[in-house]
Amino acid sequence: MSERAPVSAEETLVRYDNPVLVTKQPEKPSTPRAGPSIQPCIPTEAKRETEEILNAILPPKEWEEDGQIWTQKISSTPATRLDVINLQEMLDTRLQQRQARETGICPVRRQLYTQCFDELIRQVTINCGERGLLLLRVRDEARITMEAYQTLYCSSIAFGMRKALQSEQGKSDLMDQVAKLEAERSALEKLCSELKQKTEQLERRAAELRAAEEKRHQEELLALKKTNAQLKAQLEGIIAPKK
Repeated sequence: MSERAPVSAEETLVRYDNPVLVTKQPEKPSTPRAGPSIQPCIPTEAKRETEEILNAILPPKEWEEDGQIWTQKISSTPATRLDVINLQEMLDTRLQQRQARETGICPVRRQLYTQCFDELIRQVTINCGERGLLLLRVRDEARITMEAYQTLYCSSIAFGMRKALQSEQGKSDLMDQVAKLEAERSALEKLCSELKQKTEQLERRAAELRAAEEKRHQEELLALKKTNAQLKAQLEGIIAPKK
């Protein structure tokens, strides 16, 4: 059997009965002594039904101490107006003592309000079992909704972390790609500069060759004109004496 700690008034806002010893370590059998038998107090049918509902709503606590098993059931004593006022004061005191946050998500505040709600369910169940069962459905539905929101929150956190890691990885890949493209651009710019220098050199060489070719052509043209003029003069000198 699992070992559980006893429930005291300082640990929970729910009212419990005094602990009851269920079993203890075996002892030597003793001879029963004759004496008047004490008849146990038999609760009425309504009280028994109320106790069954309370035990179903808030199960009894059990723990083992020094080889003895103790149990502690929820109290079936009706609450008075003073008990409700004391419950409110105890709730405020516990919130201050445990420094619960007034806003936002706070496990301490949630735990204390859950205990307070369980105590209210206990008080209502004693007066009307059906109303207590209805409040139990409300409590369970609120708990399921809270757990669903918690699961959704954890899933959103995991999704956000996964997306953040993916974005960081994508950013790193993009940075690597940018660096690669920058290197390619620098190489292309260098190649373009070298090609421009070669083009300028070729154009300069072509201009020099064109100028030299034109100069040679002009010199040849002048030489041919001079030769032509000399030939004309010689031809005229030959033809003139014959006349």
